[in-house]
Amino acid sequence: MHTPSSEHLLVANNITKKYGDYTALNKVSISVPRGSIFGLLGPNGAGKTSLIRIINQITLPDEGSLFLNGEHSRPEHVRQIGYLPEERGLYKNMKVGEQAIYLARLKGLSKSKAKAQLKYWFDRLHIDHWWNKKLNELSKGMAQKIQFVVTVLHNPKLLIFDEPFSGFDPVNANQIKDEILQLRDDGATVIFSTHRMESVEELCDHIALIDKSEKILDGKLIDIKREYRSNTFEVALETANNKGLLNQIQKDFKISDAHFRTIGDELKLNIHLDKDKTANYLVQYLNNKGTLTHFVEKVPSVNDIFVQSVSKENNE
Repeated sequence: MHTPSSEHLLVANNITKKYGDYTALNKVSISVPRGSIFGLLGPNGAGKTSLIRIINQITLPDEGSLFLNGEHSRPEHVRQIGYLPEERGLYKNMKVGEQAIYLARLKGLSKSKAKAQLKYWFDRLHIDHWWNKKLNELSKGMAQKIQFVVTVLHNPKLLIFDEPFSGFDPVNANQIKDEILQLRDDGATVIFSTHRMESVEELCDHIALIDKSEKILDGKLIDIKREYRSNTFEVALETANNKGLLNQIQKDFKISDAHFRTIGDELKLNIHLDKDKTANYLVQYLNNKGTLTHFVEKVPSVNDIFVQSVSKENNE
């Protein structure tokens, strides 16, 4: 069981949610550290959205407890949360400014405070000229920016972004990514749910992986990567006889094909070391065989960990 502490803004303990005979969440527990970006990952239908809806008090758990800022979750805590759902919910026939003020007031801001915050964000994102446009006049990406602003403008302690980059081109996705990092640096705590694993690599400090209604992995991303490392190195060697060297290396190490580009015609390999061998040992070995032009440890990506964990779970 996870216990509330000053270190964690959100703690969920043994959350279970059923819809009839279907179990969406089965005793799922997570702890989200303050000032972190916490990646909530899982295949479609794993239970991520059910957990997010419970955190937002859109639905209640059948079992388990939820703590926000050290207190049992209560209805008034909703104002401390900013939620950007995957399915956006803006009114398409309302003007952008009018709608943004209305939604800000629902979060407890006065009209003057709402206008001041909206001016700040509209100027920051260079969208001040959209104020009098209707939502149905904007592209999907433009509407996404409005939804982002409405989510963050009341300075919530907890931000929940569900697929926040959906609909954005690469330039605008990078802009929103930078804003999320700045919000984290300014003290916000972020739960980030996505299928885009490259975004998890760039943004998340901690992750939890849910599959088939159960949590199968969680922790600091760097610690999880260390746990899943395989002591495999990606190397490229310049040599006069690639085939001969390949045959020799095959006798001494476990190898596999490597798929990366270089500007020469080097011998490219993945070399797996036994636990009693070090990277320094391999470098010395290779330097005696040719000119080493590329040497990188193959640290598992979030996508590798995701696929490996889910596959393992499904085969057990």
